[in-house]
Amino acid sequence: MFTTAMTECCAEQMMNGSIHNSRAAFLDTLSPVERAAFTRLGTRRRYAVGDVLIHEGDRTQELVVLIEGMVKVTVRLERDQVSLMDIWNGGDIVGEKAAMGVGPRSATVTACGDVFATVVPRGELELFLFAHPETSMALSRLLCVRLHRADRLRLELGGYPVAVRLARVLVELAVTYGQPERNSLRIDVNLSQAEFAALAGAGTRSTHEALARLRSKNIISTGERQTYVRDLARLCKAARLSYPIP
Repeated sequence: MFTTAMTECCAEQMMNGSIHNSRAAFLDTLSPVERAAFTRLGTRRRYAVGDVLIHEGDRTQELVVLIEGMVKVTVRLERDQVSLMDIWNGGDIVGEKAAMGVGPRSATVTACGDVFATVVPRGELELFLFAHPETSMALSRLLCVRLHRADRLRLELGGYPVAVRLARVLVELAVTYGQPERNSLRIDVNLSQAEFAALAGAGTRSTHEALARLRSKNIISTGERQTYVRDLARLCKAARLSYPIP
């Protein structure tokens, strides 16, 4: 049976061959006092499904703080194709590089459903960070963690076959977004097979085959764009990750 404690235990370990959570929400890394102060910044906005929070190529420099809801991060490829790069949830921040003055927007961020967010102009953010070194350090750590994660994912693209990369994507999604349900973890992220393929850096056909193998072994089940992890320990084994039992 899956429990919150088991999921949290996994979330503390998904790196370097074990499960370590490199996706801890930014707001969760702040103390209650710092978090309260930080979330008072900027202007609160509401977005409906399909609304774009950030446009790739724009030179706007606001930081977007996700208070509630989920967004997809996509980039344009050749021939007008779009590739899913990441998913972020309430408590996360997006657009941090541009908000720190590092070039134009590198991706498009789109609401997956109702999203409540705060948009913080660069000037307001900088003044706050100067006055709040704890939050400044937390932001620096976040940037380092995301850079490390991006480097790790690039290495995995060349070092692991599709089945392993896909299993790692599923483990990460289960640990981050999984909700216990009937001895399973329901991944509360509505993804198509093409989007799973993009996250795994694989073709749609090979991803379809890898998902089918996991289903045939009753490690996962899918339906109506929902994914259930039936056996997290075996999924970790398929991902070549250790699985600590609390």
